[in-house]
Amino acid sequence: MLNRLRAYLDRIEITNSQTAQFICQWVPDRCPFERKVYLFNYCIQIPALCQLNPLYRQFLTLRYKSLMYLMRSNDLT
Repeated sequence: MLNRLRAYLDRIEITNSQTAQFICQWVPDRCPFERKVYLFNYCIQIPALCQLNPLYRQFLTLRYKSLMYLMRSNDLT
């Protein structure tokens, strides 16, 4: 089932700027979970957990396709 979802996400083609902008807003450019927490004199770093997502590469590829579409159409906002 996961392989089907991966294949589906890989096949998505970006055909309009509204879709591309939505995807760029929906898929973050970096992991939102990575943090540095300071407690007194100690710094605790929480590593990026996005690589644990089995669809991480597909989402980044989809974001990249969207950015390339927007760049080609000069609609990068």
